[in-house]
Amino acid sequence: MDRLICVTGGAGYIGIDLVQQLVARGERVRVLDRFFWGTLGLEKLPGVELVSRDVRDLQDRDLEGVDTVCHLAGLSNDPTADLDPNANWQMNTVATEELAKAAIRMGVRRITFGSSGSIYDGIGSDCVLDEDAPVQPIGPYSQSKYEAERKLLEHAGQLEVVLLRQGTVGGYSPRMRYDLVVNTFLKDALLKKQLFLHDGGLMWRPLVDVRDVSLAHIACIDAPAERVAGRLFNVVQDNYQIKDLAVTVAEAVRPVAGDVELTPVPATGRKRDYRCANERLTAATGFTPSRTPADSVQSVLEKIGEVDVQELLHPRYYNLRWMQLLTEVHETQKSYTRVF
Repeated sequence: MDRLICVTGGAGYIGIDLVQQLVARGERVRVLDRFFWGTLGLEKLPGVELVSRDVRDLQDRDLEGVDTVCHLAGLSNDPTADLDPNANWQMNTVATEELAKAAIRMGVRRITFGSSGSIYDGIGSDCVLDEDAPVQPIGPYSQSKYEAERKLLEHAGQLEVVLLRQGTVGGYSPRMRYDLVVNTFLKDALLKKQLFLHDGGLMWRPLVDVRDVSLAHIACIDAPAERVAGRLFNVVQDNYQIKDLAVTVAEAVRPVAGDVELTPVPATGRKRDYRCANERLTAATGFTPSRTPADSVQSVLEKIGEVDVQELLHPRYYNLRWMQLLTEVHETQKSYTRVF
């Protein structure tokens, strides 16, 4: 293949897996990222060009020759967005609209956007929500994602816009995270031999493996415009109650960690509780996410092998802690590099 695909946030948790899958297909890839977690070997992949850039500082030349943009850059969870709501808004919403404008100026054909199923969160879990359901984003993160969707759709007449409302992602990535529910449960099962079920674990979450998210973006890159342009797609393998997810994780780690205790505790903080349908993605692209939470857990176990489990507590595996640490370092060094 001779087309060039730009992946913003291409060194992130989802982004690096997507880049690897694109390279395996023979695509040329330009990664635009701040590389706060390093380049993670991306520079060794054939056909990959690295651009060290904050998405808020995007320049037109960054999109020169690009056919498709897979837009994943920005803050990616509630804690980091809550820490600095203004930076979250600038990265997730304002920069997304500016990216769309630059893409139009530079003749980019299509953009796939990694949005979030958390946009549905305020609706509740009484029914399974499809892409036509009302939304009620709660908090800076989901609000910024929803507004970014709206901004992108305003440009859909000049750019093939594809919006992917990704469920809660889990599984192994070279830029590993343990602040996502499946991966958090795995880490706690290994370290504590105990999983805490807030509110008894009755909340529902739509889950999807990181590999399937990558493949969903690729399916939307390849699909005919009449099937995907200007449309929303939920990206979900299935919906799981947290208590059932805990059982799945406990069973998966038993061979290496022994028995894991499941402990109900009172709910704390923002409670996510919603379910999403995923039929539209299959109908439009022929791709259906299929990797289960058990598959996600196994993918991590296979990679971490004999690693000292205390390593799983390193700040680099937790977005909020890593960003706070980088901020402290930059302030100490009086650096002008932005973290937030």
